[in-house]
Amino acid sequence: MKAYLTTASLLLAGALFGSGALAAEQGITDTEIVIGDVEPLTGPPALLGVAASIGHKIAIAEANNAGGINGRKIKYVLEDDGYVTARTIQGVKKVIDVDKAFALLGISGSGQSIAVMPVLEKAGIPTVIDVAPVKFLWEPPRKNVFVVGQSYEEGIIHLVNYLADKNPGKKWGLITQDDDYGITVRDGFDTVVKAKKLNVVYSGNYKKGQQDFSSDMLQLKGSGADVFLAGGIIAENIAMMKELEKLNVKPVTGIFWPGRVEPVLKLMGPAGDGIYAVDYVEPFASAAGKAFLEKAKPLVSENEFKGINRYTMTGYAAAKLLIAAIERCGKQPTWTCTIAELEKTKNVETGVMAPISFGPGVRFSNQKLQIMQTDTATLSFKPVN
Repeated sequence: MKAYLTTASLLLAGALFGSGALAAEQGITDTEIVIGDVEPLTGPPALLGVAASIGHKIAIAEANNAGGINGRKIKYVLEDDGYVTARTIQGVKKVIDVDKAFALLGISGSGQSIAVMPVLEKAGIPTVIDVAPVKFLWEPPRKNVFVVGQSYEEGIIHLVNYLADKNPGKKWGLITQDDDYGITVRDGFDTVVKAKKLNVVYSGNYKKGQQDFSSDMLQLKGSGADVFLAGGIIAENIAMMKELEKLNVKPVTGIFWPGRVEPVLKLMGPAGDGIYAVDYVEPFASAAGKAFLEKAKPLVSENEFKGINRYTMTGYAAAKLLIAAIERCGKQPTWTCTIAELEKTKNVETGVMAPISFGPGVRFSNQKLQIMQTDTATLSFKPVN
């Protein structure tokens, strides 16, 4: 009888192996684990996408230099979507179906990530998104998709609350982009306006791609606004501040983290001095920021080092979490195990933002925010709270 059971067990194991049930997941060989990513690497948004990919590369280089994941080196496959949604979907399908990635990092912008969500859910591939945290990505929570960051709404609420407390009784002005991003910024602003009964004397919208803000800023000046929330992304905020400089007015100004990158300060010049910003990653002027740069320098090329900005930190943190989760799954990592290990992430320190946690049904890390202020003399952002 014992011999019969042993034979039957061997036959069952052989049948399962033959059907692939015990075969390794895709993207894993004896020597490699493939991690895929799709980012804007060309056009203006490349300022964000390239920086995020550099963060992934730093974390991967760190892991590979330490021997890889349980002896396997990480192979990073990166696709350019040019910030075009159709190309994002095409790129994600390519890294999953052709490159056979085991897991994904990134991915591109907020609209692109939202559009590609059905592809990710259908595939079931472990994914950590770090570039554009918008609520649709974690509400409702998807089993295999985790998001590192903070919501745009909470960021704006934190910034406007800070500026309102610092400038009681002042007149406010706001301008936002006429799209989903702008609606999100305005929703956060309106939350504080209602709670603190702020006196809003100017409220404008601009069309996506607008370059001339002379009329808008003239109206802002005419309104007598003392505090201004510049709801642009990158080039728009630069144009607004240069226009205000021409008009010889300098309201207390707040900007959002998509534009909190050092090249923006260089282009703004003195017009950008003293601007407030909100973020959930450390500024490079802080001790943590300086330590990250020291760590990164030997791990990337000279050109890549010059391309580091705040998105490099978000990319680094996400890659650290994913690599650690795969590693905890041992010699034969699976998608199921990796997703379960990501879910167990609790108070993980990455050195570039507050500790990161997920949990059962929790796919959003909900990072702690801080306020910082520009110093154009050193082209840096410095924490103020």
